[in-house]
Amino acid sequence: MIQKQFYLYFLTNWTGSVLYIGVTSDLEKRFYQHKYKLKAGFSKKYNCDRVVYYEVYGDPEQAIKREKQIKKWSRKKKDFLVNKMNPDWEDLSLRWYEDPSTSLGMTGGRG
Repeated sequence: MIQKQFYLYFLTNWTGSVLYIGVTSDLEKRFYQHKYKLKAGFSKKYNCDRVVYYEVYGDPEQAIKREKQIKKWSRKKKDFLVNKMNPDWEDLSLRWYEDPSTSLGMTGGRG
């Protein structure tokens, strides 16, 4: 049986001037909603459409706990976390659509 995964993720806009932090059980679907601005809110208002960081959890409570922890951090500390995983702040979602072998199920993430 495949265990459901939960994702803590960071989105940013093209300038990297804002960060949106969220949790979901389906990162690719949730990102699609952000990318095409299907839901009103912070990410739509500030055009956050690039996934720059994510962590994977087996338990939703752990993911939510981590989200609450990180949201209290300074921007500098959040940037450090992104830089450690993704120093060029590239849109990690681009890989999901270019090559199926790099989907989230294959590469995993941090967590």
